[in-house]
Amino acid sequence: MKWWKHLFNKETDNTKQTMKKFLIVGLGNIGAEYVNTRHNIGFKILDYIARKEGISFETAKLGEISELKVKGRSILLLKPNTYMNLSGKAIHYWLEKENIPKENLLVITDDLNLAFGTIRIKAKGSDGGHNGLKNIQLVLNTTEYARFRFGISDAFKKGQQVNYVLGEWGEEEKEKLKERLEIASEVIKSFALAGLANTMNAFNGK
Repeated sequence: MKWWKHLFNKETDNTKQTMKKFLIVGLGNIGAEYVNTRHNIGFKILDYIARKEGISFETAKLGEISELKVKGRSILLLKPNTYMNLSGKAIHYWLEKENIPKENLLVITDDLNLAFGTIRIKAKGSDGGHNGLKNIQLVLNTTEYARFRFGISDAFKKGQQVNYVLGEWGEEEKEKLKERLEIASEVIKSFALAGLANTMNAFNGK
């Protein structure tokens, strides 16, 4: 049994209540040229979950959306099609449309300041120079939303940051990604089933 299932069984579960909704947003850029880039790890994680769970994405307003139902929870997976720098627009629209509170929002993003594959979940924080997070903060008018940072490391020479971030994963990274994507998928379920605090305690630093 997965650890988060054990925690969830301790919760008071009234299945007659309205299904709780969560919005999980993977940040990335649309277009074939961006599919396997480090900057698109948010999209990659959501695509992995969709394949694993046998669900598919549909093109909708401001992005591609899919729904995963687990233990009385509705987990909406969103890949904005606004490009990274305008991610906030899509997030705001879907929060409003589905009447999802900000505390049930989790944004997945790449992070240059973390070693490759490192997971760090935070309840709030600055944009850290990330343009996607910067726009989300601007549109939502808050820094208090959960974010799931996935480390891509800073193994680039001076002046090569953009090329590195928009570059494709190396062969060694691709091999290691297989395990990291599985762990990332568990983070998503844990967030919806066990809550943010338990998820941070279980996964941060893994």
